Amino acid sequence: MSNMLARYVTTQAYNNAWSNHRLLKACGELNLAEFQATRVSFFPTIQFTLNHILTCDWFYLDALERELRGEAPHADCYAFFEQDEPFTDCTTLQAAQHTSDARLIAHCRSLCDADLARPVTILRDTPQVDTRQRMLAHLFQHQIHHRGQVHAMLAGTRIAPPQLDEFYCAGEAGERAQDFAELGWTEDDVWGPR
Repeated sequence: MSNMLARYVTTQAYNNAWSNHRLLKACGELNLAEFQATRVSFFPTIQFTLNHILTCDWFYLDALERELRGEAPHADCYAFFEQDEPFTDCTTLQAAQHTSDARLIAHCRSLCDADLARPVTILRDTPQVDTRQRMLAHLFQHQIHHRGQVHAMLAGTRIAPPQLDEFYCAGEAGERAQDFAELGWTEDDVWGPR
């Protein structure tokens, strides 16, 4: 089947958004003091870690979208990181993450397998050039890594961390039905018509 890799990347984008939804929904139950409290992790707070996930999304999405449009790399690639924490509360951060996730899904849905081999350039001190496939794999792994840190920090609060590592198999549709309804998705959106 043609475009199998692009279809797989799209399901990864959906899974990424779904995991962000579940985690941010749980974090949204924290009060502001809990959300901003210093904890033990790579970044010192849940707020900082979630902001980092989002600003990295913006960084890579900008590069991916520019390349696909045939535009030059962003001249100031660090502009996204100039504000370490653009959002100070979970509600506005969650809305921004949802928008970013929708952009990533739309981007991935627009791709074919040939697009995944195209180079993407990020103007760092030494320019980084990788294929779109590698850049997306890196982005998904980056999100998983930092969501795990938030998950661990959340375990030290009064809010139970949500399940993030299951419920994506065909027989578990009931386990994700409420989340998918909240996100406005169907199983066919994620997996394609059966």
